[in-house]
Amino acid sequence: MTNSTLKSDLFTRHRQVARHLKSRLRGRMTKPKQSGAFSGHRFPPEIIGYAVWAYHRFPMSLRDVEDLLAARGIVVSYETIRAWLAKFGSHYAKQIRRDRPRVADKWHLDEVVLPINGKKYWLWRAVDSKGDVLDILVQSRRNKRAASRFFRKLFKAFGAPRVIVTDKLRSYGAALKELAPRIEHRSHKGLNNRSEGSHRPTRRREKIMGRFKSPRQAQRFLTVHDQVQTIFRPRRHTLSAAAYRQTRADAHWIWDDITRELKAV
Repeated sequence: MTNSTLKSDLFTRHRQVARHLKSRLRGRMTKPKQSGAFSGHRFPPEIIGYAVWAYHRFPMSLRDVEDLLAARGIVVSYETIRAWLAKFGSHYAKQIRRDRPRVADKWHLDEVVLPINGKKYWLWRAVDSKGDVLDILVQSRRNKRAASRFFRKLFKAFGAPRVIVTDKLRSYGAALKELAPRIEHRSHKGLNNRSEGSHRPTRRREKIMGRFKSPRQAQRFLTVHDQVQTIFRPRRHTLSAAAYRQTRADAHWIWDDITRELKAV
């Protein structure tokens, strides 16, 4: 056997052994299957929950979240993150809305224009007197029928309030006279600053996302975004430093508890 033939055989044998060891190592490193709502996903629920939280908590794009995870050694594409958001975002929002404290009996309602693909839509938002967003609804109209639809959605979820404060849009009064005439309705632009100020985070995200692509996308994103902001962005100016730190810790505990609950579903 020549020297060159011997080297070739040794090289071939070395590659076979390396391939065998690599396959065995890959089998040992295979992660356990996920359970519950996370079944079928390669990444653990904690990473998926972190990605959903980061995207809705901070004004970040999908690629920003991808880079944030990559800096922590987690290689995942932004399209995978998009799929996580579409699947799990509504789950988190639903659980937050279910476990939230009883809403105040005074509501502030307002509507703001959303330009989507050259067409004008309206984002209807309801906020209670504590500043917590109750619900939102994206509609193509700003009339009595649209107001009635939004009121029915709110009454079904939270019951009827004591007072409703709106701007001077007449559609609110016309809808309330038909649905709930006993509710006190205060129509004054200067009294509705709480609801008007709640649109600011939406405008920031709209700018980062390059505007919404469809009414369905806007509805799906803002439904989750507003609920996440409710627990992770309390009115900090009304809290002491110790109270704010405790509130922030409680919010993270709530988020982790929802993740654990989804694992068990």
